[in-house]
Amino acid sequence: MGARTGKEYIEGLKKRKSEVWIDGKKVDDITEHKAFKNVVKSMANLYDLQHEKEDKMLYTSPSTGDKVGLSFIAPKTKEDLIRRREMMMEWSRFNGGMMGRTPDYLNTSVMAFGTASSFFAQSDPMYAKNAADYYEYCRENDISLTHTLIHPQVNRSKTQAEQKDPHLSAKITKKDNDGIYVSGCRLLATQGGITDEIVVFPSTLNKSSSKDDPYSMAFGIPNNTPGLKFISRESFDYGKGTFDHPLGARFEEGDAIVVFDDVFVPWERVFVCEDASICNRTYGETNAVIHMAHQVIAKNTAKTEFILGIVLSMIDAIGIEKFQHVKEKASEIMVILETMKSHFFRAEHNAKMDQYGNMTPDFAPLNAARNWYPKMYQRLVEIVKILGASGLMGIPTQADFDSEEIGHLVHRYMQGANIDGYEKIQLFRLAWDVTMSAFGSRQALYEYYFFGDPVRMSNVYYDAYDKDPYKEMISEFLQRTKDTASV
Repeated sequence: MGARTGKEYIEGLKKRKSEVWIDGKKVDDITEHKAFKNVVKSMANLYDLQHEKEDKMLYTSPSTGDKVGLSFIAPKTKEDLIRRREMMMEWSRFNGGMMGRTPDYLNTSVMAFGTASSFFAQSDPMYAKNAADYYEYCRENDISLTHTLIHPQVNRSKTQAEQKDPHLSAKITKKDNDGIYVSGCRLLATQGGITDEIVVFPSTLNKSSSKDDPYSMAFGIPNNTPGLKFISRESFDYGKGTFDHPLGARFEEGDAIVVFDDVFVPWERVFVCEDASICNRTYGETNAVIHMAHQVIAKNTAKTEFILGIVLSMIDAIGIEKFQHVKEKASEIMVILETMKSHFFRAEHNAKMDQYGNMTPDFAPLNAARNWYPKMYQRLVEIVKILGASGLMGIPTQADFDSEEIGHLVHRYMQGANIDGYEKIQLFRLAWDVTMSAFGSRQALYEYYFFGDPVRMSNVYYDAYDKDPYKEMISEFLQRTKDTASV
């Protein structure tokens, strides 16, 4: 089949008819429902973009010869990594980095699992074949994926097996010759309702003990598998249109609780089964976390570019460039952007071939960036609010401009230094949607916890960091000082 078009993506969703709930009601057609139809169109645009920029976004499949998405590539050279990043940037720039779960994110993950399939053979050779086959299936059919990593927030001080109700979190309840059966709940499937399949993976951060073996699993299944339900949160696309909500009306991905009601998973779709040790090591030992981080830093770089563009446009619109504090704050964003680019350069140019034959980015700069950016994004949002000031409060709607009675007033009184009233408010509504709307608030929270709790991430980062060279440097310096003093 190869890379899909937007039309084929939409037709696939219509045919699949996954069980999705929102506002207490079951969704009939996800592609037409008011909460999902606009983001479905945005996703379709991404698939069409692949064909519009085929040279940059597609490559020839090694198994079929079809043109497939470049985000699926198993990189063999540094040039492959750079090509993949440039492809990822195309998608991210299309949505200003405001879609955190575009297909390329999980495409890199299934690629890493598929090419590191020998890792999964530690439990059973069957799992290695399953991981490799699933990667090829997703690549050749351009499958869009959601995923779920974490357990329900009930009592975080206890393991899943120790919970008062040990049946809340999704667990394997039965096995037979055909496969496994899963019941319970998992969080938090972004784009859960608008993708083709779901992959249930272990957490990238939280570790489990052997007591949690029944909860320790990895598999991929179609979203319309019987017994699988997606319960979506309230939509932040309020149907206001792209003038009033320029981001929320396009890129509201949605997040869903995933319920497994005696869901059957055939053995050929299982990668890990009741093995906490394998789950704890999956992301690190397959290098999936590195390739996923590569995509995330691409997305975050595009997001920073987008916010810098908004800030510079606001500065021009209301004539505040001469003020020192304005330049100082805009410069902060520029420094963040250039730092992100530097992380990329080092990660790609210091890349090395891993044990599975993949050219793998240097994780050190990517790991630093993924620990740093969640905090920096909060500052980016703060700067937009500071520079926008009361202008982010006094923002008329499209209906105000269209009104025969007051339209001329808002056109006149909302003008800027070098911009008319309509264009200025269009810009400031964009800034508001980044920072103050429900959509913007979700973005800030989403970025803060993207890879997990930043405090826990920083602790993991500290523990894994090679500290000895720096301590030895000080020890040597103090010894030299001591020797000099004794003379």
